[in-house]
Amino acid sequence: MNVLIACECSQTVCKEFRALGHEAYSCDIEECYGGHPEWHIKGDCLEILRGGQMFKTENGSAHNIDKWDLIIAHPPCTYLSNAATRSHSTKRNTIEQINERTAKRIQAQEFFMKFANADCERVAIENPVGVMSTVYRKPDQIIEPYQFAESVEDTENYVTKRTCLWLKGLKPLHGNSLDKPNNAELYGRWSNGKAGCWHEIQGQKNKATVRSKTFTGIAKAMAEQWGKL
Repeated sequence: MNVLIACECSQTVCKEFRALGHEAYSCDIEECYGGHPEWHIKGDCLEILRGGQMFKTENGSAHNIDKWDLIIAHPPCTYLSNAATRSHSTKRNTIEQINERTAKRIQAQEFFMKFANADCERVAIENPVGVMSTVYRKPDQIIEPYQFAESVEDTENYVTKRTCLWLKGLKPLHGNSLDKPNNAELYGRWSNGKAGCWHEIQGQKNKATVRSKTFTGIAKAMAEQWGKL
């Protein structure tokens, strides 16, 4: 299966599909840090959505995918999440600042919709709970990492963090039957399980990158369940 993982530089999802024998590529305007530049396309994801054209991976190798069988997109949520809505209030910002962020939110919505309208039979778009539930439509599924943890001892995945999935040509992911964890009780001040407790990533320049990385349990479920179609 030819798989494009758009807006991914961690290669977390890409590597899970590769492990099952699929021809998967991550794509992002940033360099990859997943250790496989031969699977990463550094550039604009929108330019290769349709397939049928040559592209180069980060190591300089040339490739040509006639058509993508599956697209999994992680469009930036900076201006789309519910948390971003606070910046659209005059209690926190000036009208000029609100207008600027509104323009960026509209651009983010248009970018999101490029994936929703992509010429591909199977598409999954991942984003936190936010404005696209009303601008576009409600998500097909809302998942949390703990639903794909191996056990309660799986500290990387046994946490809560609501994530929406908008699906086309794909079935919702099946998770486990584990009880919902209490993040504060298990990990102290929570950093969504990406780097232990919150204090471990405070002040780091790549804090947003660390927090946006896909959980391995979810990535594995995507590859195992959607990769069989």
